[in-house]
Amino acid sequence: MDPREKLAELAKARDVSLAALSRMLSRNNTYLQQYITKGSPKKLEEDDRRVLAQFLGVDEAELGGPKENSYVKRSDVDWVEVPRLDVDASAGPGAASAQEKVFDAFRFSKRWLTEQGLDGARLSAIRVVGDSMEPLLREGDEVLVDRREQPFRDGVHVVRLDELLLVKRVASKGGGRFSLLSQNLAYPPIDVSADEFAIIGRVVWKSGRV
Repeated sequence: MDPREKLAELAKARDVSLAALSRMLSRNNTYLQQYITKGSPKKLEEDDRRVLAQFLGVDEAELGGPKENSYVKRSDVDWVEVPRLDVDASAGPGAASAQEKVFDAFRFSKRWLTEQGLDGARLSAIRVVGDSMEPLLREGDEVLVDRREQPFRDGVHVVRLDELLLVKRVASKGGGRFSLLSQNLAYPPIDVSADEFAIIGRVVWKSGRV
């Protein structure tokens, strides 16, 4: 497959925009879009190709690099890198939604993700701010968000409410009504209707300091 087609396919599979990948390379937002659609530049610079190969979890040769300079070793095919987004989900009064920007990645075993019933291409990691979800989630923790469309079930979710991102336990009250619940009992429940908020994804894992 042509390296341009391969890059476009990988970005789509990981649900990450070409603009976000361009910013990860410290390039302008249209850099990779122009590379794919207009052939400018004719080929990726070696450093850019290496960073993309590392982030996307593929051999550099798939992005147009020589096989002898491949970044990802054969043993790496059993790992998936999940993007860390420069976005905060508030466990307090609310964090304004920021523009999605990938700045790093977590690496997970493909086998572990499969055992957990997760699809690496539909996962992303974001930071938690605030204390309303303590002790379950603390400020500075990073949570893995499963963004697949699936039937609702009660649990901890990242939601958008009035253009703010929150991480809350979401419980159905029936009749199209929901409660956004905090773990910290100092914060009262927020009662909303289905059309007043949007579920971004279910929190399925957390990372934080002991």
